[in-house]
Amino acid sequence: MKDLFRFHSWRVTPDKAINIQNELRQFVIIKDCTRVTRYVAACDVSFDRNDKASACIAIFSYPTLELIEEKTVSMKVSFPYIPTLLTFREGPILLRCIKRLKTNPDLFLFDGQGIAHPRRMGLAAHMGIILDKPSIGCAKTNLFGNYEMPENKKGAYCLLKDKDEILGAVLRTRKDVKPVFVSPGHKTNLNKSIEIIMNLTDRFRIPQPLRYAHKKSKELLK
Repeated sequence: MKDLFRFHSWRVTPDKAINIQNELRQFVIIKDCTRVTRYVAACDVSFDRNDKASACIAIFSYPTLELIEEKTVSMKVSFPYIPTLLTFREGPILLRCIKRLKTNPDLFLFDGQGIAHPRRMGLAAHMGIILDKPSIGCAKTNLFGNYEMPENKKGAYCLLKDKDEILGAVLRTRKDVKPVFVSPGHKTNLNKSIEIIMNLTDRFRIPQPLRYAHKKSKELLK
């Protein structure tokens, strides 16, 4: 695998990080480039109070949802928690984890935003560009954009917008649960992102691969 850490410097100030996001924005591709999707890599990072981070990448078959491979990494992080600069906190540990994978994923799924971001450069968009892979953001809460709540039934959604620009969807993965916030990251579009999230969701609100990766990253911190 190419040296993913040389894509840009990770030891930067918040102001420099914003500049990098603005520079990368031009490279985002929002169209379906997924072709055949056999393996989906779910990525999650957990932190403790001392800024120790643990990451898990869990690869599942698609759409049969069989666990194919998982890798974990722990390390200390130094970049502060700033909601719009999440990649600079989580990116380095995720890349270390990704470099250990033996399976080549067709698509990456992140617990975070795609283009639903003030600079259209959420975690899934940023990492998708670095990895040159289709990527989707699936977040539990909204970071940026306006929306109405979707109808209370599985599969219902409303568009997440910035004025007239569509950034993503507020998607009800199950009836009687809070929706998730889905946005394309790179090399995919909104319709494909919604389709994949629904196919990865079983009896819980959060897609099964992301739930698994989150549980493992939490366990690693202990």
